[in-house]
Amino acid sequence: MAGAVVQVRVDNELKKKAASVFENLGLDLSTAVRMFFTRAVQVGGIPFPTSNIQDKDAYNYEAAIENIMEIRRQSVINGTSDITTEEIDAIIDDYRRSKVKK
Repeated sequence: MAGAVVQVRVDNELKKKAASVFENLGLDLSTAVRMFFTRAVQVGGIPFPTSNIQDKDAYNYEAAIENIMEIRRQSVINGTSDITTEEIDAIIDDYRRSKVKK
C-alpha cells in the first residue's frame, strides 16, 4: 500500500507520552494517527468531543446522551435490554454474596 507522508511538529514530551499510551495499547504512533484519520473520515469530523468551554467541570449533555445511546446499543447486543430493575438487584445481590463467601 503506497502512502503519503504526513509530518507534524509536536513537543518532544508530548510525543513521548503519546507513544507510551499507544504502546500500552499495542500501537505505534503511525498506526494511531492512521486510526485517528480513519475515524475522522467515518464520523465526518474530529472523532471526539471538542469544546471551547472554559469550565472543565461543565456538564456535557451531548456526551452523556452519546454514552446512554452506546450503553443501550450494547444492552441490545448482549441481550440485557429488557432486564428489570428487580433482576438487576438480584444479580447484584448474588454477586455480593459470592464475594463474601470467598
